Amino acid sequence: MDRNSNLYTFIFAVILVVGVAAALAFTATTLKPLQAENVKKEKMQNILSTIGVNVSRDEAGAQFMDFVKEELALNADGSVNENVEAFKIELIKETKRPKEQQAFPLYIAEKDGKKFYVIPLFGAGLWKEIWGYIALDDDKNTIVGASFDHAGETAGLGAEINQSWYEDQYIGKTIFDEDNNFVSVKAVKGGAKSGDMHGVDGISGGTITSDAVTDMITERLENYLPYFKNN
Repeated sequence: MDRNSNLYTFIFAVILVVGVAAALAFTATTLKPLQAENVKKEKMQNILSTIGVNVSRDEAGAQFMDFVKEELALNADGSVNENVEAFKIELIKETKRPKEQQAFPLYIAEKDGKKFYVIPLFGAGLWKEIWGYIALDDDKNTIVGASFDHAGETAGLGAEINQSWYEDQYIGKTIFDEDNNFVSVKAVKGGAKSGDMHGVDGISGGTITSDAVTDMITERLENYLPYFKNN
Protein backbone atom coordinates (compact mmCIF):
# COMPACT_ATOMS: atom_id res chain seq x y z
CA MET A 1 0.00 0.00 0.00
CA ASP A 2 1.25 3.45 -0.89
CA ARG A 3 2.26 5.17 2.35
CA ASN A 4 1.56 8.52 0.81
CA SER A 5 -2.05 7.66 -0.02
CA ASN A 6 -5.06 8.96 1.89
CA LEU A 7 -6.23 5.39 2.53
CA TYR A 8 -2.96 4.50 4.28
CA THR A 9 -3.21 7.64 6.44
CA PHE A 10 -6.81 6.82 7.36
CA ILE A 11 -6.06 3.17 8.26
CA PHE A 12 -3.01 4.20 10.30
CA ALA A 13 -5.07 6.78 12.22
CA VAL A 14 -7.82 4.24 12.95
CA ILE A 15 -5.32 1.66 14.23
CA LEU A 16 -3.61 4.28 16.39
CA VAL A 17 -6.88 5.51 17.92
CA VAL A 18 -8.15 1.98 18.60
CA GLY A 19 -4.82 0.98 20.11
CA VAL A 20 -4.67 3.98 22.44
CA ALA A 21 -8.32 3.51 23.46
CA ALA A 22 -7.72 -0.16 24.25
CA ALA A 23 -4.63 0.70 26.31
CA LEU A 24 -6.52 3.35 28.27
CA ALA A 25 -9.46 1.01 28.88
CA PHE A 26 -7.12 -1.73 30.10
CA THR A 27 -5.30 0.69 32.42
CA ALA A 28 -8.57 2.07 33.84
CA THR A 29 -9.93 -1.45 34.47
CA THR A 30 -6.69 -2.58 36.09
CA LEU A 31 -6.46 0.44 38.39
CA LYS A 32 -10.16 0.53 39.36
CA PRO A 33 -9.85 -1.87 42.36
CA LEU A 34 -6.84 0.11 43.67
CA GLN A 35 -8.71 3.40 43.26
CA ALA A 36 -11.76 1.98 45.07
CA GLU A 37 -9.56 0.80 47.94
CA ASN A 38 -7.93 4.22 48.23
CA VAL A 39 -11.34 5.90 48.34
CA LYS A 40 -12.42 3.48 51.08
CA LYS A 41 -9.30 4.19 53.16
CA GLU A 42 -9.66 7.94 52.69
CA LYS A 43 -13.26 7.73 53.89
CA MET A 44 -12.11 5.88 57.01
CA GLN A 45 -9.33 8.42 57.52
CA ASN A 46 -11.79 11.33 57.41
CA ILE A 47 -14.22 9.67 59.80
CA LEU A 48 -11.43 8.99 62.29
CA SER A 49 -10.12 12.55 62.03
CA THR A 50 -13.40 13.94 63.41
CA ILE A 51 -12.83 12.15 66.72
CA GLY A 52 -9.20 13.24 66.93
CA VAL A 53 -7.60 10.11 65.51
CA ASN A 54 -5.24 11.44 62.85
CA VAL A 55 -3.61 8.69 60.80
CA SER A 56 -2.37 8.32 57.25
CA ARG A 57 -4.64 6.91 54.58
CA ASP A 58 -2.76 3.60 54.59
CA GLU A 59 -3.05 3.32 58.37
CA ALA A 60 -6.76 4.12 58.43
CA GLY A 61 -7.91 0.63 57.44
CA ALA A 62 -6.18 -1.00 60.40
CA GLN A 63 -7.29 1.69 62.87
CA PHE A 64 -10.90 2.04 61.79
CA MET A 65 -12.36 -1.00 63.53
CA ASP A 66 -10.45 -0.17 66.72
CA PHE A 67 -12.50 2.99 67.14
CA VAL A 68 -15.70 2.60 65.10
CA LYS A 69 -17.86 0.09 66.97
CA GLU A 70 -21.15 0.40 65.08
CA GLU A 71 -22.14 1.33 61.54
CA LEU A 72 -25.87 2.00 61.27
CA ALA A 73 -28.14 2.74 58.32
CA LEU A 74 -31.10 4.75 59.60
CA ASN A 75 -34.56 5.23 58.16
CA ALA A 76 -36.25 8.65 58.15
CA ASP A 77 -38.13 7.77 61.36
CA GLY A 78 -34.89 7.03 63.21
CA SER A 79 -35.21 3.27 63.12
CA VAL A 80 -32.30 1.10 62.00
CA ASN A 81 -32.43 -0.53 58.56
CA GLU A 82 -30.73 -3.89 59.01
CA ASN A 83 -30.82 -4.58 55.27
CA VAL A 84 -28.48 -1.74 54.29
CA GLU A 85 -24.72 -1.62 54.86
CA ALA A 86 -23.96 1.88 56.17
CA PHE A 87 -20.45 2.17 54.75
CA LYS A 88 -21.68 1.49 51.22
CA ILE A 89 -24.32 4.24 51.26
CA GLU A 90 -23.51 6.88 48.62
CA LEU A 91 -24.99 10.21 49.66
CA ILE A 92 -24.60 11.64 46.16
CA LYS A 93 -27.31 9.14 45.16
CA GLU A 94 -29.33 9.11 48.37
CA THR A 95 -29.86 12.88 48.43
CA LYS A 96 -31.60 12.70 45.05
CA ARG A 97 -34.33 10.51 46.54
CA PRO A 98 -37.30 11.62 48.65
CA LYS A 99 -36.39 11.92 52.35
CA GLU A 100 -38.67 9.08 53.38
CA GLN A 101 -36.83 6.75 50.98
CA GLN A 102 -33.29 7.69 51.95
CA ALA A 103 -30.88 5.74 54.14
CA PHE A 104 -28.83 7.79 56.60
CA PRO A 105 -25.44 6.35 57.64
CA LEU A 106 -24.25 6.80 61.21
CA TYR A 107 -20.93 5.74 62.71
CA ILE A 108 -20.74 5.22 66.47
CA ALA A 109 -17.17 5.40 67.70
CA GLU A 110 -15.48 4.98 71.06
CA LYS A 111 -12.28 6.61 72.24
CA ASP A 112 -10.83 6.89 75.75
CA GLY A 113 -14.02 5.41 77.20
CA LYS A 114 -16.30 7.98 75.51
CA LYS A 115 -18.86 7.47 72.76
CA PHE A 116 -19.10 9.66 69.66
CA TYR A 117 -21.57 9.92 66.78
CA VAL A 118 -20.10 10.62 63.34
CA ILE A 119 -22.53 11.87 60.70
CA PRO A 120 -21.66 12.04 56.97
CA LEU A 121 -22.52 15.27 55.15
CA PHE A 122 -23.25 16.07 51.51
CA GLY A 123 -24.52 19.16 49.74
CA ALA A 124 -24.18 21.61 46.86
CA GLY A 125 -21.40 24.20 46.92
CA LEU A 126 -20.93 27.25 44.73
CA TRP A 127 -19.72 25.28 41.73
CA LYS A 128 -19.88 21.58 42.56
CA GLU A 129 -20.52 19.16 45.41
CA ILE A 130 -19.26 19.63 48.95
CA TRP A 131 -19.16 16.92 51.60
CA GLY A 132 -17.69 15.96 54.93
CA TYR A 133 -18.23 14.47 58.37
CA ILE A 134 -19.18 15.94 61.72
CA ALA A 135 -18.78 14.18 65.07
CA LEU A 136 -20.96 14.76 68.11
CA ASP A 137 -20.06 14.03 71.71
CA ASP A 138 -21.97 11.47 73.75
CA ASP A 139 -24.45 14.24 74.64
CA LYS A 140 -25.48 14.26 70.95
CA ASN A 141 -25.17 18.04 71.08
CA THR A 142 -21.54 19.15 71.27
CA ILE A 143 -19.40 19.00 68.15
CA VAL A 144 -16.01 17.36 68.77
CA GLY A 145 -14.70 17.46 65.21
CA ALA A 146 -15.51 18.31 61.61
CA SER A 147 -14.01 17.48 58.23
CA PHE A 148 -15.06 19.13 54.96
CA ASP A 149 -14.02 18.84 51.33
CA HIS A 150 -15.16 20.00 47.91
CA ALA A 151 -15.10 19.11 44.23
CA GLY A 152 -14.35 22.53 42.81
CA GLU A 153 -14.78 25.58 45.06
CA THR A 154 -12.79 28.73 44.31
CA ALA A 155 -9.13 28.47 45.32
CA GLY A 156 -8.22 30.75 48.21
CA LEU A 157 -11.89 31.45 48.94
CA GLY A 158 -14.56 28.75 49.22
CA ALA A 159 -11.89 26.06 48.86
CA GLU A 160 -10.72 26.98 52.36
CA ILE A 161 -13.46 24.84 53.90
CA ASN A 162 -11.05 21.89 54.01
CA GLN A 163 -8.41 23.82 55.96
CA SER A 164 -7.93 23.09 59.66
CA TRP A 165 -8.36 26.76 60.64
CA TYR A 166 -11.92 26.59 59.31
CA GLU A 167 -12.83 23.06 60.43
CA ASP A 168 -11.51 23.57 63.97
CA GLN A 169 -13.95 26.43 64.56
CA TYR A 170 -16.75 23.90 64.86
CA ILE A 171 -15.17 22.08 67.81
CA GLY A 172 -17.07 22.86 71.00
CA LYS A 173 -20.10 24.36 69.24
CA THR A 174 -23.54 22.96 70.03
CA ILE A 175 -26.46 22.13 67.76
CA PHE A 176 -29.24 22.61 70.34
CA ASP A 177 -30.07 25.79 72.25
CA GLU A 178 -30.76 26.13 75.97
CA ASP A 179 -34.37 25.02 75.44
CA ASN A 180 -33.25 21.90 73.56
CA ASN A 181 -34.39 23.28 70.20
CA PHE A 182 -32.36 22.23 67.18
CA VAL A 183 -30.58 25.31 65.79
CA SER A 184 -27.54 23.70 64.11
CA VAL A 185 -24.34 25.71 63.57
CA LYS A 186 -24.08 28.59 61.11
CA ALA A 187 -21.22 30.37 59.36
CA VAL A 188 -21.59 34.08 60.11
CA LYS A 189 -20.55 36.67 57.54
CA GLY A 190 -18.22 39.15 59.20
CA GLY A 191 -17.49 36.73 62.03
CA ALA A 192 -19.41 35.12 64.87
CA LYS A 193 -19.77 37.01 68.13
CA SER A 194 -17.67 35.96 71.10
CA GLY A 195 -19.48 33.28 73.08
CA ASP A 196 -21.79 32.32 70.22
CA MET A 197 -22.19 28.58 70.69
CA HIS A 198 -23.95 28.13 67.36
CA GLY A 199 -21.87 30.34 65.05
CA VAL A 200 -18.48 30.20 63.33
CA ASP A 201 -16.65 32.74 61.21
CA GLY A 202 -17.61 32.64 57.55
CA ILE A 203 -14.89 32.66 54.91
CA SER A 204 -14.05 36.16 53.70
CA GLY A 205 -14.88 36.28 50.00
CA GLY A 206 -16.41 32.83 50.20
CA THR A 207 -19.86 33.67 51.55
CA ILE A 208 -21.76 31.42 49.15
CA THR A 209 -19.64 28.38 50.02
CA SER A 210 -19.83 29.21 53.74
CA ASP A 211 -23.61 29.37 53.49
CA ALA A 212 -23.60 26.10 51.55
CA VAL A 213 -21.71 24.40 54.39
CA THR A 214 -24.29 25.79 56.85
CA ASP A 215 -27.16 24.47 54.73
CA MET A 216 -25.45 21.09 54.35
CA ILE A 217 -24.87 20.66 58.08
CA THR A 218 -28.40 21.76 59.01
CA GLU A 219 -30.12 19.61 56.39
CA ARG A 220 -28.11 16.49 57.18
CA LEU A 221 -28.18 16.74 60.99
CA GLU A 222 -31.92 17.32 60.98
CA ASN A 223 -32.40 13.84 59.55
CA TYR A 224 -30.80 12.29 62.63
CA LEU A 225 -33.03 13.99 65.20
CA PRO A 226 -35.57 11.12 65.30
CA TYR A 227 -32.78 8.67 66.11
CA PHE A 228 -31.34 10.92 68.82
CA LYS A 229 -34.79 11.40 70.30
CA ASN A 230 -35.41 7.66 70.42
CA ASN A 231 -31.99 6.88 71.83
